[in-house]
Formats: sequence, C-alpha cells, structure tokens
Amino acid sequence: MELENLSLQEKFEDIIGRDNMLDIKEFLNSQNISDVMELIYTNSEYEIQIIGNLSANRAASTFKILDVPLQKKIIQSLAPLKTAELLNALPADDRTALLEELPVEAVKEFIKLLDPEERKITLSLLGYPEYSMGRLMTPEYIAVNEEWTAMEVLNHIRLFGKDSETIDVIYVVNEKGQLIDDIRIREFLFASPEKKVSEMVDGRYITLNVYDDQEKANQVFKINNRVALPVVNDNNILMGIVTIDDVLWVANEEFSEDMQKMGGTEALNEPYLEIPIMKLFRKRVLWLTVLFFGEMLTASAMGYYEHEIASAIVLALFIPLIISSGGNSGSQASTLIIQAMAVGEITVADWWRVMRREIISGLMLGFVLGLIGFIRIIVWRQFFPGVYGEHYLMIGFVVGISLVGVVLLGTLTGSMLPIILKRLGADPAVSSAPFVATLVDVTGLIIYFSLAFHFLHGILL
Repeated sequence: MELENLSLQEKFEDIIGRDNMLDIKEFLNSQNISDVMELIYTNSEYEIQIIGNLSANRAASTFKILDVPLQKKIIQSLAPLKTAELLNALPADDRTALLEELPVEAVKEFIKLLDPEERKITLSLLGYPEYSMGRLMTPEYIAVNEEWTAMEVLNHIRLFGKDSETIDVIYVVNEKGQLIDDIRIREFLFASPEKKVSEMVDGRYITLNVYDDQEKANQVFKINNRVALPVVNDNNILMGIVTIDDVLWVANEEFSEDMQKMGGTEALNEPYLEIPIMKLFRKRVLWLTVLFFGEMLTASAMGYYEHEIASAIVLALFIPLIISSGGNSGSQASTLIIQAMAVGEITVADWWRVMRREIISGLMLGFVLGLIGFIRIIVWRQFFPGVYGEHYLMIGFVVGISLVGVVLLGTLTGSMLPIILKRLGADPAVSSAPFVATLVDVTGLIIYFSLAFHFLHGILL
C-alpha cells in the first residue's frame, strides 16, 4: 500500500518502525501542529520521542497546547539539551505558566537552562502576583518611536517581527518607554512611506495594568474586540502585551473552576483523571461536610416543630415539596447571577436592580407553584377522600402560601448571596447551588410550619 493512502497513525507507525532518525524528524516536522498533538495523545509511549524530534519552534508550538500534566511529564523527561532548547523557544507567558505548575526546586534548575535574556524576562514575570496580568503578559511585541516614518516602521517589523507574539498591532512609545498609542499594522501598510507615526496617533488606546486580575482581561477583550492589548505599570510604561489566545485560556480555566465550585467542591486545578485520589478527597470533603452540617440545621428545625408534625402528620407529606421548591428556585437564581457576573452583565452596584427583579420573579414563580400545589391537593382529594382529612382546603391554602414565600426566599437568597460575596472580595461561585439550597431548606421549613401554626392553630394544631 502506498504511504500516501495510509492514515496519520499508520504513517507514524510505519516511520517509527524504520527506526531512521532523519525520516522521523522529516515526517514530524511536515505535519500540522494539531496532528502532532493527536499523535502524542494517541501514542503515549512515544510522546518524549515525538517532542524530541521536532524542531525547536515546532516543539514549542506543540508543547504549549498540551495539557499541563503532560507538559510536566515531558519537560521532566527530556534530555537536558532538548529541555533547554524547548524552554528558550517557548513564548515567555507560556513558559511562565508552565513554571508556575512545577515544584520550586525544579523551577530553579530549569531557569538555569535559559539564555540570559530569557532568564531575565522569566524572573521578571514570576515576580508579579499569581493570577495578575503581569504573569500573563508577554514582552515580545513591536514598539516604535513616534518620530519614525511608516517606511521605518515596516523595516523594523521585517527585522524584529518574527520574534513578536503578534504584529497585528504596533505600539508607539516615547523615549521613557511610556505608551503613547497602539496602531493596527494595516495603517502602516496603507500609509505613504514618508508619513510620520506622530501623524497617525490619535490617543485612543486601551490598557491593562500589570496588577489587574486576569479575569478583567476577558471583559476588556470582549467589550473592545481586540486581538491584543498593552499591559502597563502605574507610570504608563509599556511592560508587555496580552493576546486573545492567552485570555481564552484564562476564560476556560475560570469557567472550569466556577463549574466545580458551583457543584459544591473546591476547584480541582487538574484534569479529573490525573488528580490523586486523596487530593480529590480533600477537595470534596470540606464543602460536603459544611453542607452536611447545614442539613443538620434542617433536622433541628423539624425537631423544633415536632409537636406540630405529631399533631398533624399530613403536614409532613409536603415537606419535600416545600424544601425542594425553595432549593430549586435558589439554585436557579444563583446560577443566573453568577453567570451574569462572570460575563460582566451585572456588577455589585446593580444589587438593587437585581433584588427588585428577583422579588417580582420570585412572587410570580411562587404564585404559579403555589397555585399548582393548591389545585393538586383539591384534585387529589376527589380521588382519595380520606387522604388529607376534612380540612384539606386549609392545608392546600397553607401549602400554596408557603410555596410563594419559600420560592421568593430562594430567589432572593440565590441572587443576593453571590453579590454579597463579591462585595466582600470572595469568589461568587462559592455560593454554589448546594450551598444556597441548604440555606433555603432550613428557612423554608420555618416559613412552612410558622404559617401552618398560624392558620391551623385550633383546627389541626
């Protein structure tokens, strides 16, 4: 069979079988980066050999899109010479992200392998707080002087553009390194060769600060439709740039963390199948214990109303209905608000608008569920006359009113708790659906039995 007719995997197996180093290098370097990544994941026994036989730039391009656990495994298994070559070829921001995941001792050894200039850049990035823009930015960009002509700018790009993360945007700085403007490259391509940069400056640029949280970049990129943004310090000196691919990576990481927290667990920060079982246990046990103690309050609330339950056993039939409706409405509201805050649709300052909407929504939703509950009791009574007793109308009324109150409480708790946590500087995602549901369970029972005692006192109680 001709080699051209074989699948990628079959071609790889054929090349590996020849055990010819030059053929292997030529084959791997002729493949798309995504295909090389597929080969690494499909052939785990050859992952080191695959990376080791790629050219430096292609190895770096492939390496940076692999999962972090696999990156750590490969970088610690490569030959020292190839490790140094790979680390120096990685973009500064990707290299910093990798080193953040490694033990301190390993980081010290890997930094020794870097070229002097790359070592200086890496140590600078690692000096910024974790999750700050300083850690995410790359110093590989094109900066020009405002006194240059368009021709001089294009010549500069030809000389140094290959080392830049992106050349879509060119940054104008003064002699102090302070940012004056950012200009798209198309402006230079269409300008006359003699036109000065200063004539193209309009001062309409957007920046991020080196100490800004990485989550902020996602909002800024979304609003301004940019492929790259400059990162400056407090003196407006250009320190680096952040590109859209880095921001998408952060957004994906934040989304995964929020989903895990909303499920009632700590963020794993590692692929599920890669995390050690004891570490997975520690991540889950804390919140599960907190929620368990919360549910013990539910048992305490039921114990407080033990007399009422004993006097009218029929009230106990509707406890699951009451607490589940409150928990569901609270979880629903919590999820909506956390998602809206994550994408920047609402802020802490919008708390009153949110509360006002949730009061209206809670009353409407509660009325619908309360009406359904009331009708259900009436209809059920027709088929089973003895099930709710002679005071079934009052029981239906208590259940209906309780549902209105509990659903309203659920929507308010679910919507306000994330905002309160955000105001206190905590992560809104920790007000997870299980946590909100637990809070509403306890208060829902209090509402239900308080209304039952008020309306059925002297009748059933």
